[in-house]
Amino acid sequence: MSKLYNLYKKVFINKFMNKFNCKSIMQVPKLIKIVINIGLNFKNFDKKNFSIIIKNLTLISCQKPIITKSKKSISNFKIRSNMPIGCKVTLRKKNMWNFLDKLIFIIIPRIRDFRGFSKKSVDINGNLNIGIKEHTIFPEINYEEIKFIHGMNISVVLNNCGFDKSFYLFNKFLFPFYK
Repeated sequence: MSKLYNLYKKVFINKFMNKFNCKSIMQVPKLIKIVINIGLNFKNFDKKNFSIIIKNLTLISCQKPIITKSKKSISNFKIRSNMPIGCKVTLRKKNMWNFLDKLIFIIIPRIRDFRGFSKKSVDINGNLNIGIKEHTIFPEINYEEIKFIHGMNISVVLNNCGFDKSFYLFNKFLFPFYK
């Protein structure tokens, strides 16, 4: 497993239980999943561009993405029902911990002009939502094959634990937050 998973099991759980006076290990928040989502820009929509996005997401996550389709027609956005509007990947278990390792120690330091995440990126339920503007910060992407730059949303989902407990856990995972 990853280094972060080993630290979580051996160190973070004990520190968390001592700080928040937990009587059971089941009260400690744990990572459930990481969801990576890419929405399509309909100005540049093309089947070739869509296949490039799917290929990039497959390289980034090491898992085949699911194509998300629209549920109903919206005339203002020129969307018909059952039209592809994006793709997403849900990472769990070993893939999740490996991606989290890569996200914290490789990808976040490569973000240009980065000062840290806001505390508002952690919601009431304790989930962290990150928006990335350029997919070029991932080391798997070949710069010579880039046709266009797209962004993505990354959601790190914890079991229901609240803001304070999850924020403490994200700080232990070394997520950079500005004050």
